Amino acid sequence: MLFKNRKDAAQMIIPYLDRYKNKNSVVLAVPRGGVPVAYPIAKAYGWPLDLLMTKKIGHPSHSEFAIGAVNIEDYIIDDRSDVPQSYINDEVQKIRTSLKEKYMHFTEGRKAVDIENKTIIIIDDGVATGNTVLSAIKMLREKNPEKIVVAIPLAPLETAERIRLQVDDLICLYTPEPFIGVGQHYADFTQVNDQEVMELLRNANHFYESEKK
Repeated sequence: MLFKNRKDAAQMIIPYLDRYKNKNSVVLAVPRGGVPVAYPIAKAYGWPLDLLMTKKIGHPSHSEFAIGAVNIEDYIIDDRSDVPQSYINDEVQKIRTSLKEKYMHFTEGRKAVDIENKTIIIIDDGVATGNTVLSAIKMLREKNPEKIVVAIPLAPLETAERIRLQVDDLICLYTPEPFIGVGQHYADFTQVNDQEVMELLRNANHFYESEKK
């Protein structure tokens, strides 16, 4: 399967989310690439669009190996981690400061959407290992959403099954094997810039507010 671009991927996902059209739902996009996928979905159903700001904590001796993850309000650490708490505290503070700055920049100071008792629709343009998304799901559970749904164009089969076990619903259009990379399955996988993220968020939430009136 080859998606034309992120908008094409969104259009293919939209029909699968019809079961949630009458639910009190919120779309959370993984920046940056998830935002152009999430925008048409949020607009199609009149849902608010926000960002899922999460970043992994790398091991001190191997930064690519994740030992946990941080979001703006919380963090989670792998129980098997033997890393000193002082390192974890420093990394959490550093990453959280960066995430807060990026969130304020992308959202232009708008308040985060409340997700308690709502159906959360997590959107990205594709998932590889799934570690960051899985960590985010664990932290989101603490905010008492009604349901957590992950809707993505593609992921390796093993990753998709790992995610499926942790959510109320998984929509994954394609599970290529062997999996080389997300970008290999898009004809146009142009990097998304900050300005595009800001414009799409602004337009989506302006549309949502106008629909509520």
